[in-house]
Amino acid sequence: MDEDKYLLGRTLAEIGEIVETLNLPKFTAKQIADWIYVKRVRTIDEMTNISIRNRDKLKKKFEVGLSAPLQTEVSEDGTQKFLFKTNKGKPIESVLIPDDDRLTLCVSSQVGCKMNCEFCMTGKMGFHDNLTALEILNQVYSVPNSENITNVVFMGMGEPLDNYENVMKSIELLAADYGLAWSPKRITVSTIGITPKLELFLEESKCHLAISLHSPMGVQRQTLMPIEKKYPIEGIIELLHKYDWSKQRRLSFEYIMFDGVNDALIYARELVKLLSGLVCRVNLIRFHSIPGSTLKTSSEETMIKFRDFLTSKGVICTIRTSRGEDISAACGMLSTEQQAK
Repeated sequence: MDEDKYLLGRTLAEIGEIVETLNLPKFTAKQIADWIYVKRVRTIDEMTNISIRNRDKLKKKFEVGLSAPLQTEVSEDGTQKFLFKTNKGKPIESVLIPDDDRLTLCVSSQVGCKMNCEFCMTGKMGFHDNLTALEILNQVYSVPNSENITNVVFMGMGEPLDNYENVMKSIELLAADYGLAWSPKRITVSTIGITPKLELFLEESKCHLAISLHSPMGVQRQTLMPIEKKYPIEGIIELLHKYDWSKQRRLSFEYIMFDGVNDALIYARELVKLLSGLVCRVNLIRFHSIPGSTLKTSSEETMIKFRDFLTSKGVICTIRTSRGEDISAACGMLSTEQQAK
């Protein structure tokens, strides 16, 4: 499909270029952006403060570009998982997580992933494509109840910093004053740590950051996450020490607990050493099993002991509530099934 015909995913300046090309009044660009990003229309015909004649001009070459999810699964706990298709027909997933007064959408940034982490279903798919800003934002605008989303986390399929330009453009559009005008505090980007792009992100963005850690020991981390060989966790930590984490931006570390692998207290001790001097929190995560993997999640008792040790050493630590396990909410499960079909 020709993505050049879609308006969603374009900045105000880019919409301005379209308006100029079509010989529409300059102020029409702001009107179009408002209809798309604030009023959330699905068609150009709904842009009623633009004349019919000018709407017809716009419709000849463009459309809004929203596409509804192809499939929805609902968990007993209220979590919803959505299957979308990209403009090239590839399946991707989003997960909507209600939690008291928060409604968090977990979005994908790639079709598949190059990183091939041992515990990740998306990595088993291999890499297929980067999502465009349109395809990222379509997840935000096309899920049910989208107007009530309070937070977006880039923790779905793919490595966000491996698709840096499109991820940053989608964040720009969420935060734009002509759009939703979101605070960066409402957006979290999760990464395994592609150091050059991470440094760029830290300079260009005030969004929250989550680092996928999963082991404080480099040799073991490499068995779980091959990227450790190229971008060691020690280098990532060294970079993070250059920034102030006590103010607007929050730093967290994601730590999936694997039974008999990384859940002994020796790892907790090494974690305390590794994170010394950083204002951060550690999120302990239960492992959602995936086909073909021998990894299993740690017991509740082991996770509590691990958490309590970190807390006793001054590290803020929580055990993340497991959500949507009955609908295979682990990223990649639904899209892998779709590809198999």
